[in-house]
Amino acid sequence: MASPDTRAQILDAAERLFAERGFRGTSIRAITDLAGVNLAAVGYHFGSKAELLTAVARRVVEPINAAQRAGLDRLLARTPDPAVADLVAAFAGPLFDEMPAGDEQGARTSRLIVTILGDPAEEMRSWTGPAEDAVRDRYLAAFGRALPGLSAGELRFRLRGILAVTAMDRVEVYQRQVPGCSSPVAGEAARRWAITFLAAAMSAPSTEA
Repeated sequence: MASPDTRAQILDAAERLFAERGFRGTSIRAITDLAGVNLAAVGYHFGSKAELLTAVARRVVEPINAAQRAGLDRLLARTPDPAVADLVAAFAGPLFDEMPAGDEQGARTSRLIVTILGDPAEEMRSWTGPAEDAVRDRYLAAFGRALPGLSAGELRFRLRGILAVTAMDRVEVYQRQVPGCSSPVAGEAARRWAITFLAAAMSAPSTEA
C-alpha cells in the first residue's frame, strides 16, 4: 500500500526532472529513484509518463491560471476594453507571484515553464485542456480589442513572449542569487520593469504590411 505522500513525492521528483532533462530525457526509473518509490507507483497513481507530465504541468499552471482569470475578471468588471498595460499586468503578475526570486520552488516552476515552451516532445505541447485554453483565449480576445492592428497569429506570438521573458528572467535571477544580498531584481522592481517592457512590446506596431 502506497503512503498518502507517494503521489506528491512522484510529482515533486517528476517536476524537477522534467524541468532539467525534458520529457524524453526523463525516465520513469529516474523519477521513482528520486522519489524513493517503486516503479509501479507511477502507473498506479498516473497511468503513464505522459499523464504524469500533465499532472505536473497542471499543478504548476493552475494557480497561475486562476490568478490570471481573476485579474482579467476584475479588469473587465471596470471596463470592457482594458488598456494594454493593465492586461499585461493581469497576465504577467501571477507569474511573478508564483515564481518568486530566491525560492527553490519558484525556480523549479520557471524552469519547467521554460522547458514546456522549448521542448520538442509532442507531450510537452499536448498536455493543456479546456481550462488552460479558456484563459489564453480570453486574454487573446481582450488584447485583440486593445490592439486591433495585430493579426491573431502575431497576438499569439506576443502572448507566448510574455511567458518566455518572465520565466527566463526568474530562472536567471534565481541562479545568480548571492546569499545574504538583497537585489532589486528579486522584488517588486522586476515586476514593474517587466510589465513596462512587455506592455511596450505588446503595443509595438504590427510587422505585417
